[in-house]
Amino acid sequence: MSIIYAVQLALDTSQYGVRQCAEVENFMTSVERVVTYTELTPETGYGTETKPPKDWPNKGRIAIKDMSLVYYPGGPKILKNLNFQIMPGEKIGIAGRTGAGKSSLVSALFRMPEPRGEIFIDDVDFLSLNLQKARQGISVITQDPVLFNGTLRMNLDPFERYADHSIWQALEGASLKPLVEGLSEQLSHEVTECGSNFSVGERQLICLARALLLRNKVIIMDEATANVDYKTDKLIHNTIRTQFEDCTVITIAHRLDTILSYDRVMVLEDGQVVEFDTPEILLRKDHGALATLYYSQHDRLQCVQKS
Repeated sequence: MSIIYAVQLALDTSQYGVRQCAEVENFMTSVERVVTYTELTPETGYGTETKPPKDWPNKGRIAIKDMSLVYYPGGPKILKNLNFQIMPGEKIGIAGRTGAGKSSLVSALFRMPEPRGEIFIDDVDFLSLNLQKARQGISVITQDPVLFNGTLRMNLDPFERYADHSIWQALEGASLKPLVEGLSEQLSHEVTECGSNFSVGERQLICLARALLLRNKVIIMDEATANVDYKTDKLIHNTIRTQFEDCTVITIAHRLDTILSYDRVMVLEDGQVVEFDTPEILLRKDHGALATLYYSQHDRLQCVQKS
């Protein structure tokens, strides 16, 4: 019996030792990661004192001149000398195959990293502005909804700039008012980590309500409807047409059908603009870039439906 107890004690001790060693290794990995973050080169632009006018942007005109993007020193050009203009209130769709540079265009507009060339928004040199103030002038709705632990009100208005009346208006504009009214604590309802107590579609609509509340004149949607069902997709785009009527909207397209009603469509290929015109004109082009993408996507959908 003593031998059995001794063996069992030895096993328990060894298991405890292995577990402790694994935990120490995990903790040290976390420390190493934090130290690595402290050694990263900080973004340029935070120390810039130049700030935009108080009501900027008030129209949403965008002019891009010879803009290129490189993600790291000595790296290849992801975007190559882009030149285009977007008029105030225009709804622009961005299309292209994987790796064409669609999301890189969004990164460049948010200066992550700092692009080369010139970006003017309402005739203000965007690249010369304080980085934090510059980014505040643009709203973005990403493919993966960004929500934090805290109340619903905090997620919609983290800096407490707006009254409850304005928040309810934004929720109504995003078709979320009935849902929030049905919650026991309404705006004080707790949002769990990453918004896991809401569905994917509801999370995306919360992000849409946040953009409605900010009322920025430039809205960027980076494949915001890629992970939602058809009904929510239609609801989001209907909200864009009605609530963002006087805003400039740039949409990275996942489903090409959603941008065929837009004013113009830009097609990127290998980091360059190969087509930029109305959807009607581009779809009529024989062997055109957008036409090829559109009809190949429809052929794939028909094959999936038949199978």
